[in-house]
Amino acid sequence: MHKLLPLVFILTLFSGCKEEKKETVSQSVTLSSKNSTKSEPNRPFVWEGANIYFLLTDRFNNGNKANDLNFERTNETGVLRGFMGGDLEGITQKIQEGYFNKLGVSAIWFTPVVEQVHGDTDELTGNTYGYHGYWTKDWTALDPNFGTKKDLEILVKTAHKNGIRVLMDVVLNHTGPVTDIDSVWPSEWVRTSPTCEFTTYQNTTACTLVDNLPDIITESEEPVELPDALLAKWKEEGRLSNELDELQLFFERTDYPRAPRFYIIKWLTDYVNDLGIDGFRVDTVKHVNENAWAELYKEASTAFDTWKKKHPNDVLDDNSFYMVGEVYNYGASGGREFDFGDKKVDFFNYGFKGLINFELKKDADWDYESIFKKYSKLLYNQLKGKSVVNYLTSHDDGDPYDKERKKPIRSANVLLLTPGASQIYYGDESSRNLTIEGTQGDATLRSFMNWDDQNDSLETKSILRHWQKLGKFRNAHPAIGAGKHKRLAKKPYVFSRTYNKDDFKDKVVVGLDLPKGKKTLWVKGFFGDGTTLYDTYSETTVEVKNGKVVLENDFDIALLELAQ
Repeated sequence: MHKLLPLVFILTLFSGCKEEKKETVSQSVTLSSKNSTKSEPNRPFVWEGANIYFLLTDRFNNGNKANDLNFERTNETGVLRGFMGGDLEGITQKIQEGYFNKLGVSAIWFTPVVEQVHGDTDELTGNTYGYHGYWTKDWTALDPNFGTKKDLEILVKTAHKNGIRVLMDVVLNHTGPVTDIDSVWPSEWVRTSPTCEFTTYQNTTACTLVDNLPDIITESEEPVELPDALLAKWKEEGRLSNELDELQLFFERTDYPRAPRFYIIKWLTDYVNDLGIDGFRVDTVKHVNENAWAELYKEASTAFDTWKKKHPNDVLDDNSFYMVGEVYNYGASGGREFDFGDKKVDFFNYGFKGLINFELKKDADWDYESIFKKYSKLLYNQLKGKSVVNYLTSHDDGDPYDKERKKPIRSANVLLLTPGASQIYYGDESSRNLTIEGTQGDATLRSFMNWDDQNDSLETKSILRHWQKLGKFRNAHPAIGAGKHKRLAKKPYVFSRTYNKDDFKDKVVVGLDLPKGKKTLWVKGFFGDGTTLYDTYSETTVEVKNGKVVLENDFDIALLELAQ
């Protein structure tokens, strides 16, 4: 989540490791072979085309106000740089309410929930606590501000019951900063210098991201002892013997040396083994020697398989464990390799099914065909068998697409119809404000979820409804995100997507920028004359005649599929 940046913005990354202008609703017509409004038991879930919802645990929904204050975290902070109450219970509540299902979400990624440093630190951008989850104190415990392990267990079970996968955000390469009440980990575990320069492989991996963010010596093979402070903490919490016994079993089974990274790999994969976590979103990938990620994936896969065998009635499908990596500034057009300057690394070869794509936001104002053709070509050529996770806004990208939220409809169309997996950042669907007065750096991207706008603003409700319709349709049709793209007509713009896996076939046709009122879409060669289609946007049925579909309504968007 870090890159070579001016000093001021690098300091803002340290906190996370990192309006409305009316827009004409862009038209989209989607014609497909499956009805998205009904359950499809034979429809495969494919990570390549997943619709992932990313949220800051502390900023989404406060489900339990009793856990809002812990460890005397009462010092005044900069604007949006302290804990605000969001927690795991709050996420679970929204799953139960059907919020994510209505948005067509197939996986939820939330910021790390392990125990954070207890103290605060002055970053020159405002006093800050570890509300964002990227300042680990103890990988083996959850931070009480976020909830308990039981809360996490309930969240995972609730998500699975609703057909939603769970991605844990994990950090392997650094601890939290040193504060007045949090000491540095032992020198055999971490380095405190030099600071990364981001110009070579060595000065990107064997360094600290910023000052006072101790870097785990992940390349080391040398055995180390557990920190005295951690042992004392476990003893006080009554779990010292159990933790030591589990570590003994882990190292006996794997034959790994007791080097720093292997302890952390064990601690992270415990959540998979115990709870059935479906995947990891991995932080700061390019700042760790790549073999460590292959080791993490191997152990996470073993843990996932073990959990499945123990819980056969809770298994969603036969998908393997999923890892998506954040290689800051990776762009899909670069293909499989990331260039450090003096070395190129193909992270897809080290356990990653997908990488976050930092490129779509730059392409988002291209014409639709140029965007869709580009990503389809990449995914079916250089990246075949893998995928990217596209996004337009994020928690530490200071230059998001449409920061002033003037183009929420186009944002939905681009993000949810572009080949690849999609990452909705919490509040994208309701135009949550990204320009908060008084904030510095990335804090402006991290306001509390704008639930009131969804309840009170007619414009927000309209925007949300558009995102919901596109999201549900995308989730119902693997062809949208994982299918092959082909243009069928230029004006009005119509294209097809086709996805095949085993005996499952999903055919999709999409049209964009359609006129209001009467509109004609060319589907010849894709759906035969006499085929009855259902427009899920206007909730009307139409028939293919002379290779065309004719719609007449006040919407400038239509989503069609085979009528059931």
